[in-house]
Amino acid sequence: EYKESFKNNAGPKVIIGRKERSAGRIFVDMTGGTEGSEKIFEKLSTAGVGTIVGMHISEKHYKEAEKHHINVIVAGHIASDTLGVNLLLDEIEKKGKLKIIPCSGFRRYFRAKRKNKVLER
Repeated sequence: EYKESFKNNAGPKVIIGRKERSAGRIFVDMTGGTEGSEKIFEKLSTAGVGTIVGMHISEKHYKEAEKHHINVIVAGHIASDTLGVNLLLDEIEKKGKLKIIPCSGFRRYFRAKRKNKVLER
């Protein structure tokens, strides 16, 4: 999912940070269109979080993350949603046959038995 979005210039991108900087603890924040208080960044930094991976980040949160020396990787909204839905569908399909119709940016990627197969509409 992320590999495909990267090819389309929409995939994971480091927006705060450098290779030389420690990742510290990594916090995955997949909130899908919502964000909590920007005050959380100070507490995350104190707890040892050095990197946040999320779908997106607002300007206010960007400034706070930068202020507290937290690396930020924006994974992309559609790619993150697609990954989550594919993982869910992997489990649902174990219980029986299901017809999946890719649409609205969603692509079905199969894991396990049918490794790397992509279902396109």
